[in-house]
Amino acid sequence: MRIGFLLCGAALAATIGLGLACAGPAGASELDGYLDLPLTNRNAAAGPGGVDPALPYDVVQLRSLLDEARGRGITPTRYAALLYQYWLVDATNRAGIDLRSWDPRAGVAANRDNLIKSYRYYEDLQLAHRELQWAGMGGQVGADFGGGLVDFELLGGIYGLPGLSETAGGVLAAVEQVAGPQVVSMLPRGLTALAAAGPQITPQDLQHVIGLILVMQKNIFSDLMPMHDAYVTEGLPALAEFQAAGLFGDDIMNAWRDIASGDSGRIAAGNATLLRREQDWAIGAQWDEARGYKGPVGEAITYLTGAVGSPSVAGVVPPRQFRPVRIPFTMTDGRPALLTLPLPDWNWSGLDPRWDYITTELLPKYKYQIENNWPALEAQLRTPYEVQMESHRPLLNIPQLLDSAIKQIQVTPVDAGAATGMPVVAGTAVR
Repeated sequence: MRIGFLLCGAALAATIGLGLACAGPAGASELDGYLDLPLTNRNAAAGPGGVDPALPYDVVQLRSLLDEARGRGITPTRYAALLYQYWLVDATNRAGIDLRSWDPRAGVAANRDNLIKSYRYYEDLQLAHRELQWAGMGGQVGADFGGGLVDFELLGGIYGLPGLSETAGGVLAAVEQVAGPQVVSMLPRGLTALAAAGPQITPQDLQHVIGLILVMQKNIFSDLMPMHDAYVTEGLPALAEFQAAGLFGDDIMNAWRDIASGDSGRIAAGNATLLRREQDWAIGAQWDEARGYKGPVGEAITYLTGAVGSPSVAGVVPPRQFRPVRIPFTMTDGRPALLTLPLPDWNWSGLDPRWDYITTELLPKYKYQIENNWPALEAQLRTPYEVQMESHRPLLNIPQLLDSAIKQIQVTPVDAGAATGMPVVAGTAVR
């Protein structure tokens, strides 16, 4: 009897022990495996997919886990990755994008649908919510961006950047002819890099930079679209949870309060804050990396992105016209003069000049469209996005653009005796 009791007790203990080993600590649940996860893929350069590879992609499952975390009173910072993943999955689902397979390193052809669907989603948000100006402007500029990427891939993979180095060299030679070698040394680094590095740029170099730019595109979507989705779905309380989880700070929370205020000035200021976050926090490091890639190679490629761009926002001048090359120098007869060249004297990849352009051109002119010309803007936003993107294919015209720049070089004497400013083109006076 005693032995039987002991055997039964041992068996029961073994069974209980096995059960505890399988079940884990008392009160544990599936949620516990998703707490305190790092945001390993917040920068899309880390790989395809969502925020962390351990997280699921089913929006219903994610919502259930999120509700459980809230119900248990868990500190939001502990479920930040789960919160981020939920809203990112929801946003990509609404855009029609498969987040699990979204890999910016796969190239333009593989990501073409993701580009179109991303920017279509941006523009649809603007159409439904007039205050979401960042989304509308991002959608419009995205057409220029996407079309340029398609051209970059074609140029590198098919055409091999034909004639770019020679044409850029022609610009330098024309400047030297009319103004001397000292002025050539004062030209933008990107232009001189294009002349020097053009023959060295390989299809692999272009693919590397394209990959960086596609990483930027996903970084922007992944950072700002979950916020937009939360705002239109659940309002400011949902964004307050983002802040409590440490996903952004007071500046972004205040920006969303401005956007929701109904006041046109505050709405514009809030959207400008989101745009600054995009340009600095989300993609600033990638632009710096692209510009620094293999010395003059990265400098040349990133210079081209600004030299050929023509934003779709009505009234916005192209970057090459915003701050064109203007170099004061002394002519051979001792008179002061000014050389002007219709190419940018700045590199789009630099944050400070890019932000100057954005705040001087894009932001105020898009705001004007919203407030004064909504029917025309709405018609443009409703254009099928494939049409918008295919109508902005600037890079195939680079040699022609550089050749045109040669023809438009101007040297203008600035002393009192030459107030009429007779321009000189390629060493010839033009009357």
